[in-house]
Amino acid sequence: MNGSGAAGAALPELLAPAGGLDQMLAAVAAGADAIYAGLGGFNARVSAHGFTDDEFARGCAVAHAHGVRVYVTLNVFVFDDELADAVALGAHAYALGADALIVADAGLACALRAAIPGVEIHLSTQAGVHSEGAVRLAADELGVERVTTARELTVDEIAALCATGVPIEVFCQGAICIGYSGACEFSALRRARSAMRGDCTQPCRLAYDLVDEAGESVVSVEGDRLLCPRDYLGIAHLPELVAAGVASLKIEGRMKNPDYVFNVVQVWRRALDMVRDGAWEPDIVAELERELGRSFNRGFTDAYLRGRSGAELMSFERAINQGVRVGRLVAVGYEEVTVELDAAVAAGDTLEIRFYPGGDARPDVPKRWPQVPCPGDAAAGECVVVHCKRKVDTGCEVYLIRSAGVLEQTATALERMRAEADTAVPVERTVEVLPFEGGTVDDDASTGELMESPEQGVPARVAFAWQLMDTDPHDELDLSDATVVLDEVCRVGDAERTRSLMRRAGRVVCRNLGQVAMARELGVMFDVAAPVFCANRATLAWLRGLGARRVYLPAELVTNDAELVASLADRPGVLGPVDADRPELMVCEHCLLTAEGTCATDATGQVHCRDCQRRRQMRYLVERDGTRLPVAVDACGRTRIFLS
Repeated sequence: MNGSGAAGAALPELLAPAGGLDQMLAAVAAGADAIYAGLGGFNARVSAHGFTDDEFARGCAVAHAHGVRVYVTLNVFVFDDELADAVALGAHAYALGADALIVADAGLACALRAAIPGVEIHLSTQAGVHSEGAVRLAADELGVERVTTARELTVDEIAALCATGVPIEVFCQGAICIGYSGACEFSALRRARSAMRGDCTQPCRLAYDLVDEAGESVVSVEGDRLLCPRDYLGIAHLPELVAAGVASLKIEGRMKNPDYVFNVVQVWRRALDMVRDGAWEPDIVAELERELGRSFNRGFTDAYLRGRSGAELMSFERAINQGVRVGRLVAVGYEEVTVELDAAVAAGDTLEIRFYPGGDARPDVPKRWPQVPCPGDAAAGECVVVHCKRKVDTGCEVYLIRSAGVLEQTATALERMRAEADTAVPVERTVEVLPFEGGTVDDDASTGELMESPEQGVPARVAFAWQLMDTDPHDELDLSDATVVLDEVCRVGDAERTRSLMRRAGRVVCRNLGQVAMARELGVMFDVAAPVFCANRATLAWLRGLGARRVYLPAELVTNDAELVASLADRPGVLGPVDADRPELMVCEHCLLTAEGTCATDATGQVHCRDCQRRRQMRYLVERDGTRLPVAVDACGRTRIFLS
């Protein structure tokens, strides 16, 4: 698509990450329209450097002087005894200069709305919004001004969400969690550190094996990072996203350095300005991707935007910086090599030479990826001689993994912006905080008629929707004697099947806000379970108000927080995990079985997951300590990983 595809469409906001004051200043200098940052402990990147109050206030003053908005992330799930503190932090952020708060916890959103008049709330991607119904429910029942959608959505799905009229924020670049955000308890259940509390141990970046029932490895790809995706990059789809009416393009990276923020923001700013000016051409995409590749990345993928989720999504070999290809070795001498360039390099750049032993090499010959400094400037098409002591061969690809030019540009911009920040005068705001009840649910509350004992009117048989895709492929079984636990994901392709299950089931358990909206529309009796995450009584009250009869607590709370469970479990109709017999660690759109090799296709080249023979065989993901985690892939090709 060229620039005309977005003609007349308003440009989306360019939203940049900031883990500290320097990153915030770099984002402003590079042309961001808005910045999101953490302040205090209630955010999903608790290990980010963060700000002092003075730094944040001065950063907001500089941002506002340049017409840049600032959002504060309060996007973790909070407990009862934390609600007041989280509300106080939100008010404090507003007083220091924040323009909006990004929230995942429904109870916290309700508390903030009640306590801070006029507060602007954006719903985090952690809330798991995949559908139009979920978007409308969030806007109507939580009153949020903006919704951040799941990364897994296609361009067409994003366009449909934008058509609701609710401002939609989408990620445009950055790291991807392989599991659906808000639906991953891997770190919590295996390491007792919760992603839902901002303390993920990043299990998706670790090494694994995939074995059959006999314990034999079935992996055929090169590498052992079987859960590690490449970085998301949607720049090739920019005109489509603009035409779709996206309100905000979000760059992931609150843990990244200022040079990352500066480079990535300035490239996206350039791209957006080209679309605005009608100067966008598809030929420019490769150049923009090379410029973005000069900053940290695990390789890039736009697979989700194209409706793909196979091996092309993954970075099997490495979970660290991949850089960008700049050439190949054409000669090897004594402690030096000659690189023929297909992209420009500069003096001081760090280059990486990727050496793979040949097929006839001894098994003990290792890969070697030496990193070497570039001695001088050189243009595409030229050759440069580089000092290298390590054994490598001609033909090896060479990548730029650290750009001296980006570092220099960032340092120059920061010097100017720091001087501005030093003289900035923060605006002192007074924020009124009204008393709020915190959403306490009393046994005789107005929602009391919804509360049930665990056994009241509940079919004894339990069936999981993802398993029914195989046992009930034509949606024809009588499920009136069953409680059907719906899937964690509810996208447009899931809607028809989900509606059928709701109509036929004796009872349903909704695990997504889109399903809650659907159940309310159909007048179906429903319960809720994680990833509709309930960690406090304010959320419980909100769910009751929507019509939920029973609420299942997340497995990670029951496993790791007995005191919290006690505070919620004394409420009628509050139960333990819906998957207590086999706790689920994560669900992902990616099919893990693609690590076994290319999928079988029909005569037209289409992959039919329902007919896949691999997924009918038992598979285990094996951790380094030997722990075997059962794997199941459903008829849609989605992977679920379970606790052993």
